Amino acid sequence: MSTYNEFLHSKIVTAPVSGFDVPESAIHPALKPHQRDAVRWALHGGRRALFESFGLGKTVQELEFCRQVIRHEGGKALIVLPLGVRQEFTHDAVQLLDMEPPKYITSQAEADAAPDGAILMTNYERVRDGDIDPTTFTATALDEASVLRSYGSKTFQTFMGLFKGVKYKLVSTATPSPNKFKELIHYAGYLEVMDTGQALTRFFQRDSTKANNLTLYPHKEEEFWLWVSSWALFIQRPSDLGYDDTGYALPPLDVRTHVITDNYGSRADRDGQIKMTNDVAKSLQDAAAEKRDSIDRRVAVAKEIVDSDPDAHFILWHDLEAERHALKQMIPGVVDIYGSMDYDERERRVIDFAEGRTKLFATKKSLSGSGCNFQRHCHRAIFVGIDYEFNDFIQAIHRIYRFLQTEQVIIDIIYTEAEQVIWQTLQEKWRNHDYLQQKMQEIVKKYGLTGEAQMEKMARSIGVNRVEITGKNWTAVNNDCVEETARMAENSVDLIHTSIPFSNHYEYTPSYNDFGHNEDTKRFFEQMDYLTPNLLRILKPGRVFACHVKDRVLFGNATGMGMPTMEPFHAQCIQHYMKHGFAYFGMITVVTDVVRENNQTYRLGWTEQCKDGSKMGVGCPEYILLFRKLPTDRSKAYADEPVKKSKEEYTRAQWQIDAHGYWRSSGDRLLTKEEVAQMPVNRLQAAYREYSRGTVYDYKEHIEMCKKLDADGHLPATFMVMAPGSWSEDVWDDVNRMRTLNTSQSQRRKTMHVCPLQLDIVDRIINRYSNHGDLVLDPFGGLGTVALEAIKAGRRGYTIELNNDYFRDAVGYLKAEDDKLETVSLFDLMEVAE
Repeated sequence: MSTYNEFLHSKIVTAPVSGFDVPESAIHPALKPHQRDAVRWALHGGRRALFESFGLGKTVQELEFCRQVIRHEGGKALIVLPLGVRQEFTHDAVQLLDMEPPKYITSQAEADAAPDGAILMTNYERVRDGDIDPTTFTATALDEASVLRSYGSKTFQTFMGLFKGVKYKLVSTATPSPNKFKELIHYAGYLEVMDTGQALTRFFQRDSTKANNLTLYPHKEEEFWLWVSSWALFIQRPSDLGYDDTGYALPPLDVRTHVITDNYGSRADRDGQIKMTNDVAKSLQDAAAEKRDSIDRRVAVAKEIVDSDPDAHFILWHDLEAERHALKQMIPGVVDIYGSMDYDERERRVIDFAEGRTKLFATKKSLSGSGCNFQRHCHRAIFVGIDYEFNDFIQAIHRIYRFLQTEQVIIDIIYTEAEQVIWQTLQEKWRNHDYLQQKMQEIVKKYGLTGEAQMEKMARSIGVNRVEITGKNWTAVNNDCVEETARMAENSVDLIHTSIPFSNHYEYTPSYNDFGHNEDTKRFFEQMDYLTPNLLRILKPGRVFACHVKDRVLFGNATGMGMPTMEPFHAQCIQHYMKHGFAYFGMITVVTDVVRENNQTYRLGWTEQCKDGSKMGVGCPEYILLFRKLPTDRSKAYADEPVKKSKEEYTRAQWQIDAHGYWRSSGDRLLTKEEVAQMPVNRLQAAYREYSRGTVYDYKEHIEMCKKLDADGHLPATFMVMAPGSWSEDVWDDVNRMRTLNTSQSQRRKTMHVCPLQLDIVDRIINRYSNHGDLVLDPFGGLGTVALEAIKAGRRGYTIELNNDYFRDAVGYLKAEDDKLETVSLFDLMEVAE
């Protein structure tokens, strides 16, 4: 087994600068000055992204990047591109760079057969499906890389793995999504500049109530964009790099909207009732229905627009096959392409339109929306319909609205009254897109093509400058818990209670010491292998280690299964701790609210379950795993220092009730279901729990009560108001999910903890498994919850935390409790006087 320090170093990602310098004279003279600078910058970095505006010549830059790399390093280069744009690469290679036309390949055998020095092309599907191995190439370039979004995050993650280790990588696209920070982070991960977890930890606040909700820290916005500019070049026009904009000035864009009056009374609802007004197309289903019902009316408007300018060349953007057929039927002279068409014929038709031999071209954004250059002969485009996909929309516009366009560009957009919300959404995303471009333009002008110094400052750290602060009955240490527990004396801790990181689900610091920074669960437990032996060693014989865990939701877009599944993390933890010598002796289940959970993870949706009940999972409870370090004397299995209770304090009556799994509610009598149903919503949750504990449970009756509440408008959609109560002391249904130190953090405007441990859980564990004066340790201390509740209960607290901010806040809570205990009240003074 390697040392802990060696394990931490094994997490380190390769250095971000891995390229070579090329003199200006070595760059092909056909490249314009801004293109030359961009290629030299990318070659120096080795793994870089070109986020350049439409028409700035990314195609020629990708070709020159590949040629320079294989000239310097040898081997072959691979350009991965959408199916409809390979003719652009062939044209630029032959006409501008005096190169042999890059060969298009469909298999690894073809790649292997190509000679060294070859630049080859393939499409994204071939790489995704495993037909071609990118690691056999010296250089790779992803053209129009934003198309990866349409494949989902699973393919984006797959591409990261498939291309890992390729020394020279280039990403090119004009439209990284302005409001989806994760997309930029994925590009950085693909380029091996900074791992995605580190970027999330460094720049973004996490929302503990909603999955994947990222908010950029306001005070880190400038740092974030500076970091992005160190590996991604954003250029709007040549003047961003100090060059002349002659030939790159674009006229104002003329966007014209045409709103089709709804065909009222033409659509029936699911009950057969005629609808006098069409629903606003907020959902994908509504939008699809609206598109189907309005095809002929929309195409008729498109025909009017075409007829109004008979000399112009038009692109007719459509989404549905029925729209294509209607365009062909209603507008004479339309030339179309479609997905199943022979590719050579499809390519011929694209080239004919690009070179002006065809006037009316009907195509889908998915076929021609990326990479095609139609600006030489076309300045008009009609969107026969709209949808929510902004990236496809803006890419399609810029097939003609791009540099070297000499005419006023006119965009006609046709939609129905019910689709107004879609158009408003596209406009909002367009404004965000313009903001991003402006922000990056400012940063490029301010910092130029630099950023390596900033990259070095942002590297992950290894090791911690240990800080220890003590109070009356507590110790708080800012350190790696592996290193801190290694310093602690054997058999020195009476109780260990903690909530461990849930594998690599969250990261808490930009440090390699962070347990959350691991590739997967296997690597997480490899790091835990260094901590667990220390926990066993420092725990007193016979005493308890209470470990709070939760199973992990694995989303379908990450596993490729298409549905959420569960990683049995609590079972893996049991196996891990038993492997290291702990004796497992039980598990407490903490019930969670299935409705709140669905709002956070979107995996138990009512609508989806109605469509197919086979997808129905269950709510994910939390668990307290109970372990003991075996006592020295195992004849009676008492701890070397038992947790004792006096019989006066802990009566036979309380023992019998606690030992029995059935706890009845307090009060003169049990509530009836009628009384429960009539209660206000804010009292229903607790009341129903008590009612269900004290009666024979009836599943059908439970459903009927909920249906009655729903009919009366009293069944909330945001939380579960009538959860069944537990009859077992091993299942805790009354833990207040909101009672954590995050409440105080919020009030103090401090950073919220991603996974706060509930105070109710901590209080019960401390009371059950420790004596007054005992030392209670939390190796993953967070905000200091366990240590704080320990000293409140008359114990001593020891908290270890890696995150500097959490550590400082924990010390603040602990010192405040010391101050509270030392405060002398008026009644104390009166007693002294007497």
